Amino acid sequence: MKQWENYQVDGINRMAPRAHFNSYPTRERALIGENRYTQAFKNLNGVWKFMFLPAPEYSPENFFASDFDTTTMDEITVPGNWQRQGYGKMHYSDLWYNFPIDPPYVPTENPTGIYKRTFEVGAEFKDQTIILRFCGVDSAYKVWVNGQMVGYSKGARNEAEFDITDLVYLHEVNDLTVQVYQWSDGTYLEDQDMWWLSGIYRDVELLGVPKNGIQDFQVTANLLHDYQDGDLQITATLRKEAGQTVQVELLDEKQNVLYTATNQPQGTQVKFETQIPHVKPWSAELPHLYTVLMTVKHAEQVIEVIPQTVGFRSIEVVGDTFLVNGVAIKLKGVNRHDYNPRNGRVVSEAEIEKDIILMKQFNINAIRTSHYPDAYYFYDLCDRYGMYVIDETDLECHGFELTKKYDWISDDPQWETAFVNRLIRMIARDRNHPSIIFWSLGNESSFGCNFRKMAEVAKEMDPTRLVHYEGDFDAEVVDVYSTMYTWLEHPTRKLLMKDVIKNAKKPHILCEYGHAMGNGPGNLKEYQDLFYAHGKLQGGFIWEWFDHGIESYTEDGRKYYRYGGDFGDDPTNGDFCIDGLLMPDRTPSPGLYEYKKVIEPVTTEKVNLQEGRIKLINRYDFTNLQIFDLVYEVMADDQLLTSGHISLPSIPARQTQEIQLLDELPLAGEPGATYYLNLSYRLRRNTSFAPAGFELATAQFVLPIQSSRILVSPRGTLQVSEGATTLKISGNNFTVTLDTVRGQLIDYQKDGQKLLKRGPQFTFWRASTSNDMEIVTEMKQRQFLHLEHEVVRDFSWQASEQEAVVRVKTMHGTTNSAWHFDCQYEYRILATGDILFKLNGTPDGKLDMTPDMLPRLGVDLRLNPDLAQVRYFGRGPRENYVDSREAGLLGVYTTDVDSLFTNYVVPQANGNHLDTKWASLTDERGQGMLFSNPSGINFSASYYEQRDLDEAKHTIDLKKRDYVVLNLDYQQNALGSFSCGQWQLEKYRTKVTDFELSFRMTGFNQKEVRDTVLAREELVDEFD
Repeated sequence: MKQWENYQVDGINRMAPRAHFNSYPTRERALIGENRYTQAFKNLNGVWKFMFLPAPEYSPENFFASDFDTTTMDEITVPGNWQRQGYGKMHYSDLWYNFPIDPPYVPTENPTGIYKRTFEVGAEFKDQTIILRFCGVDSAYKVWVNGQMVGYSKGARNEAEFDITDLVYLHEVNDLTVQVYQWSDGTYLEDQDMWWLSGIYRDVELLGVPKNGIQDFQVTANLLHDYQDGDLQITATLRKEAGQTVQVELLDEKQNVLYTATNQPQGTQVKFETQIPHVKPWSAELPHLYTVLMTVKHAEQVIEVIPQTVGFRSIEVVGDTFLVNGVAIKLKGVNRHDYNPRNGRVVSEAEIEKDIILMKQFNINAIRTSHYPDAYYFYDLCDRYGMYVIDETDLECHGFELTKKYDWISDDPQWETAFVNRLIRMIARDRNHPSIIFWSLGNESSFGCNFRKMAEVAKEMDPTRLVHYEGDFDAEVVDVYSTMYTWLEHPTRKLLMKDVIKNAKKPHILCEYGHAMGNGPGNLKEYQDLFYAHGKLQGGFIWEWFDHGIESYTEDGRKYYRYGGDFGDDPTNGDFCIDGLLMPDRTPSPGLYEYKKVIEPVTTEKVNLQEGRIKLINRYDFTNLQIFDLVYEVMADDQLLTSGHISLPSIPARQTQEIQLLDELPLAGEPGATYYLNLSYRLRRNTSFAPAGFELATAQFVLPIQSSRILVSPRGTLQVSEGATTLKISGNNFTVTLDTVRGQLIDYQKDGQKLLKRGPQFTFWRASTSNDMEIVTEMKQRQFLHLEHEVVRDFSWQASEQEAVVRVKTMHGTTNSAWHFDCQYEYRILATGDILFKLNGTPDGKLDMTPDMLPRLGVDLRLNPDLAQVRYFGRGPRENYVDSREAGLLGVYTTDVDSLFTNYVVPQANGNHLDTKWASLTDERGQGMLFSNPSGINFSASYYEQRDLDEAKHTIDLKKRDYVVLNLDYQQNALGSFSCGQWQLEKYRTKVTDFELSFRMTGFNQKEVRDTVLAREELVDEFD
């Protein structure tokens, strides 16, 4: 059997797994805490020699020898994935193994990388135990030092350490060789949803540690006595017993010593136990950390000092909830992969810190390390900034699902070592971190005896934390009942959230939900409302944090992002990896802003707006709302009437309180304006993740202030002329032209300027979104919803001196459809140049053949491309839809057509704005058109037709039209999360139904009248 196919062996000569920590020569240096100041440390990252081979057997003879000639070898950067440096093939899949399933065997064609470099060991390593540490290598590898075999390891996302003390030479050049195999028997346990990337992709480190120092230790810091006092327990194991003593100190954040003790080891083990009164508990909201210093001495001489941050917190299950520090917390989480658009899975500490800071700024409090342990510094950052962590074993066997024997190796006891050792290595390394509240046994690997054993081992190694595994569908061995993408509603689906609420006997979390693929996800508020309403529902984790697009450039230098299938990879799940709340360039998606709003820490409800009273619900689990200043504004359209701020009173976690905000409402001084109250909850002081004044929550209420609109009586004279195929209507400085054959408005000119290229055209199609992926075939290949036809049945008009009315009757259907809409367009063209447009639609034909839902009901228009300056009153500033609208606040927004467009990696429908009362599009001189409906409609504008978005695979495929496409809709369909989750909820679906869409459109000049004022007009026949 080939070594890399021997599933009974996951390591040779690898040191026993242990906690990740540093050893320092002095207390002072230990408190600084940098690798540079340890006993001895050398980072081996950088440029290595590299040879790429089609299989291990093709390796040159004695390639591991110190005198092997490397002059013809290539160079490669470590850490790095070789596929991102020009070797091998890029391949993305969510599910499949890329070779026949025949465990433990892998393909003969097994791409192999030989890495070589030299290093020197300085005087600081003298008399030390010298350890070579690999923080992550995919998938299996052998190591040689100075031509001597060091060892072998697999488990791509686990650390491996080798003792090379006897193999290195001090003050001389040493040779290091690593042979890495892309495929191994371990690959059967590493079938995660991500790019298949290989090589040494995390840090390589050389450590020097005292031979009679501490080899490993475990710190347990729980809470006692109503969660007020700390229970500190420390167990340390020495490398050898040599008459040492071990001193422990506990320091607070100001480095005051709260406890100190010195013990003599019993053999190689030493223990400490004490209680600390009145500690500050650690939580994700209030991440109070203490520092333990362990000092090893011999005859009063300091051998080493080891620092470890600790947080006192308690985790327990009580009934059907799990408690952190006595509270049934709510997890507002995300799933996070290691990812970088240029470097693959090579992610620096600085990048991770940016991620966590951004998560905190968006109210996220939890991370699931999908689906493997992260780099060691990830956990330090989560401890410091405050994140609840589900630490997940590097284990997924998803490809077996399609064999009809999903538990092929999961229920095979011969694979127990392969399964259990991955868990042991994770727990041993990470168990001293307070941020970790769950050990997860892995992901999507069915269930069986090996998972039972893993759960048993997890409890033996660390009974202070909970065990998680979604694949334990009956929650047999886990502490929480975990599901993914559990639907809110469905006519036949076996498990819905209502069933979880009714039947679950254990705490429940959604380890994945809200698939953030492209435009979406929808329905986040509905899930969050359930979490708040039911104690046993303790939150969930959005899938996922980052779009996994690969940064690429066209020949002329335009940047874009590739995804599955763009590299000839087959089979592939295509753009299924473009499913993050962050776009590849780290731009927060509209979905991330929606999530921030849905999980914000303050829910604001109106009590009596007339009297200025509101109710605040504290959604924090531990934090008082006194951390916020409340800034308020009273607006009349875009005019600020009054503003102020108050410091919030004491409102403890999970409590509710009414407050008085305004003594009285302003008078209605702006005719026709909309009056509304904006609230912004801003940090009162600087925090680790945001400065004072940073906004974490908002609220908005339309105020009960009524004002009459501006009454305008249209005056002037119209001239009408009819040609063979056109109808031209002219007035004072404007001309309207209609095509009498097609029944279309084809020209609108104002002051000699052509503003409109084509008037309103009914449509029920919008470009597919990523969340339509499960229904796009139905919509396009069976219903042909994208292939619309409009047949004119009648064109009529009548005119007076001051008004012309044009009516067009049409039948609007799709290719091969037996159902359709009977439509009537009405244009009331006034002598002022205003056009009052109305469209009525009635379903007709074989109505039993109509689709369950339509993408939209509305019209699109084509405007002069110079009308690029946009102002609108509606929900903004980012796109919003009926099931993703919480972050869209009413207001007057100033932007341009380009900025209205959300540039998703995969082009798709985007940019909608609900409740739009008016929108103006003007050129740089202020000339343009205004479209208004006081009741509010849907609005979007771009330089692309829907078919452009449908046909484009990447952003570089989009070519701007020579006109602006304006969409004004009666209804836009919901987004849902059906790419991998709940489809559009029934209440949000656009149905085949009667509808009426109306709006006013008029040419205007901002120098004559501002759009805000023009939109307040009401056209009447005469004044009262």
